[in-house]
Amino acid sequence: MEALNIEPTEDTPKIYFEPDVDIFLIEGKSLPENAIDFYQPVFNWANDFFYSSDAPAKFILNFKLDYFNTASSKQLAKLFRIMEESPVSENVTIKWFYDEEDADMLKAGKRYAKLMKLKFSFEVI
Repeated sequence: MEALNIEPTEDTPKIYFEPDVDIFLIEGKSLPENAIDFYQPVFNWANDFFYSSDAPAKFILNFKLDYFNTASSKQLAKLFRIMEESPVSENVTIKWFYDEEDADMLKAGKRYAKLMKLKFSFEVI
């Protein structure tokens, strides 16, 4: 499976999904002008990956966003839903990183953890 590498901008996060070395990272800020268009390649990659013979025995998404807007929140939920509904969902963990002074980011992660049937772990940066 090919990697997905989207370089960050001032308004969009770094997306680095590299199955050959088991690194899956979303990092930075997510407030794209059009969140649906920005995240579409991520959805396409995730659908191909999680429903293929390359689907992982173990998948850890390192989630290190400093900030995301409401439009991004909906797209992130869609990405988590793809993982949740995949045949390998029991192998997926979302490692949610947050600054210990950022209660809002921790609260957002806990909200996703409540809504999704995926494993979440929370780590202070």
